Amino acid sequence: MANIGRMQAAATAGGMTLRPHTKTHKSPRIAQWQLERGASGICCAKIGEAEVFADAGIADIRLPYPINPFNAPRVMALLDRVQLSLVIDHPAVAEQWSQAMCVADRRLDVLVKIDVGYHRCGIAPDMAEAVAFLSHVTSLPGLRLRGLLSHAGQSYDVQSSDELAGVARDEAEMLRVLAGGARRAGITIEEISVGSTATAMLSVAEPDLTEIRPGNYVYYDRSQVAIGSASLDDCALTVMATVVSKPARDRIILDCGSKTLTSDVGRGMVRPKGYGEIVAGLDVHNKPDDSLLITRLSEEHGVVEVQRGGTTLEPGDRVRVLPNHSCVVSNMVDTVQLVDGSTIVETLPIEARGKII
Repeated sequence: MANIGRMQAAATAGGMTLRPHTKTHKSPRIAQWQLERGASGICCAKIGEAEVFADAGIADIRLPYPINPFNAPRVMALLDRVQLSLVIDHPAVAEQWSQAMCVADRRLDVLVKIDVGYHRCGIAPDMAEAVAFLSHVTSLPGLRLRGLLSHAGQSYDVQSSDELAGVARDEAEMLRVLAGGARRAGITIEEISVGSTATAMLSVAEPDLTEIRPGNYVYYDRSQVAIGSASLDDCALTVMATVVSKPARDRIILDCGSKTLTSDVGRGMVRPKGYGEIVAGLDVHNKPDDSLLITRLSEEHGVVEVQRGGTTLEPGDRVRVLPNHSCVVSNMVDTVQLVDGSTIVETLPIEARGKII
């Protein structure tokens, strides 16, 4: 709740809307908490996720992911229920969406994805090419261009706070310049949307941006701590695990393997070692035990090496593990337990888990 409130306050203070990405928690209930505190809508990665949140009554959904037009029937069904927008970064895809909308006599809101340095999706930020692409999109019937959208994923691999600030600054400047060029060409740019938890608190101070789309901030994780986006006290999701074996004085085995913690390694300015940080015991005030390192994962086994001395942990003991990446952990489990201290308040189903199409 503190994480939700803090990010909303930062966005509001910066004069921007907050549209959280729900791929982190995949829970309509948590999304509702975000909306109740001021979020303008939500983001989903896949149509399947959007369908789950639409079923829960959430009315404004953005898909900042390249959705192929062969999904037109599912998109049309969503348009009957929610205000929907998606991104495009390819002329043929834009044309196919235009054709689909014209056949259905519908109109689809789209944003053009800009590659701001992560080199994943998005059109190149070259002014002439970008303006030509934007102009082409505005000419297509059945589509309404809302603006520009980006994701500075390179922010997760910076080596210093100055470099992180540079990523946020360069992203904003790149988008401002492109928006200005487009407007001079007569193209309406209503929105400039950026998305990354790592840069969110920096992006809210940038002029002309209209929206931030962080997702991980609701839980944070070990990588965000390493980046400097959060402290250990901010991290709201841990995996409760059981010691299932102690084959040696300097080795214990947990029941959380790659099917729970996933194989994601730590990212950030100082890359954390291992596959998660162990807090011995279940007391939320306990600090991580740096003598315990999860060095290896099998599907169902987390191999923990005791770095010095021994450990008093024995089979049957419980520990909490702060994962390297909370978003993927959410997708691996059916439920989360909401706890206040050591009291279980409620059990929430992860209703959008596994929605990969």
